[in-house]
Amino acid sequence: MMSNSNTEAAGSSNKKRYIVSMIILGSLFFIFGLVSWVNAILIPYFKIACELSHFQAYLVTFAFYIAYLVMSVPSSFLLNKVGYKRGIMIGLWIMALGALIFIPAALTRTYGIFLTGLFAIGTGLAILQTAANPYVTIIGPINSAAKRISIMGLCNKCAGIMAPLIFAALVLQSSDSETFRLLNEGFFSDAERGAVLDELIRRVILPYSCLAVILFVFGLLVRFSVLPEIDTNRDNASAEVDDSHGKTSIFQFPYLILGALAIFFHVGAQVISIDTIIGYAQSMGLDLLEAKVFPSYVMTCTLIGYFLGIILIPKIISQKRAFQICTVLGLVLSIAVLIASGQVDILGHRTDLSIWFIVPMGMANALIYAGIWPLAIRGLGRFTNLGSSLLVMGLCGNAFTPMIYGALADSIGVKMAYVVLIPCFLYLIFYAFVGHKITDWRRSKA
Repeated sequence: MMSNSNTEAAGSSNKKRYIVSMIILGSLFFIFGLVSWVNAILIPYFKIACELSHFQAYLVTFAFYIAYLVMSVPSSFLLNKVGYKRGIMIGLWIMALGALIFIPAALTRTYGIFLTGLFAIGTGLAILQTAANPYVTIIGPINSAAKRISIMGLCNKCAGIMAPLIFAALVLQSSDSETFRLLNEGFFSDAERGAVLDELIRRVILPYSCLAVILFVFGLLVRFSVLPEIDTNRDNASAEVDDSHGKTSIFQFPYLILGALAIFFHVGAQVISIDTIIGYAQSMGLDLLEAKVFPSYVMTCTLIGYFLGIILIPKIISQKRAFQICTVLGLVLSIAVLIASGQVDILGHRTDLSIWFIVPMGMANALIYAGIWPLAIRGLGRFTNLGSSLLVMGLCGNAFTPMIYGALADSIGVKMAYVVLIPCFLYLIFYAFVGHKITDWRRSKA
């Protein structure tokens, strides 16, 4: 009887710790979304305030996400040395430093300093992503990992819906539409123009100063929270299968390498659908104050996708089948963006029909990341930390594909530039149906 009581008490304690841990991880993913998806409005805002081309404006995403490529492997070594909880604290503090760099950048209206701050924020996020994703994957049964990732995705995308709206509320004013029009028409003298642009860019100082304080304090809270340290070498090896025996290199896991490339294409396609849609709406005659809501429409569709994942996976549909359906849907929507045309009135906006095929890409993209991660990280055993770092490196797709889109937008137009989405989804279809099965470079195994 005592033994049963002890077992029940231990089970209750473990359940409570699991719930608290999920809340902490959900808060982390909320921060990921708040900091990452504000780029959707930073891009057009910097384009105006710093007088940039499309290509130059998308250096925002490049500077932010190239940190994932540069810092992911060092992040793995950092986590091995200091542990996951202390590593998360360090990551949050580096992000706080990046937010503070926005102050001198705004005071001097120097785009390069802004990019430095964005790189620092991206570096902190690389550490956090390297730590948080294994937590979510390993903290429960591997066959429900997609459900947990979907819950984290809800937190991320809720923040994503809020981020551009909060930023707009803090830095944009009702009179800005007229100001932007006068700037475009060259109404101001050089001195007046400089003064107007200086005033615009300095509005970012207060929100990013507040963000720095929040990140610093949250880092302390995580460090001394009940979030358990995890042993990824042990925990991931005890999953359904441990493929690490006899392996001497991370490159001996084809499904991992191909999965990192899948993440590269997935996040690249996702960030294009969110971070370019304001500019695309502006090309249809909408001003920034009206166009600012379009990223939130995409994020809302993403939330719907996550809710469907939580409800359906794994009881009604497997996480792999949901992944496959979403990749095909993404390709169909990408083609529709290129071929659809005609003026429509939807949700009070008069736009070209094609933009409304970008919006539901949020639903298609929702379960792709959740599908890739457990398929790519399964059974890595002692290679889990390094494998996680490699997958996080794939997030640098956010850096490169928007730059390609920006270059194409400057040369062939903002609509036809969406052609870059097609090869992204073609590769994702390959990984969803074939690539994840490849366990040896010389042969594939179902």
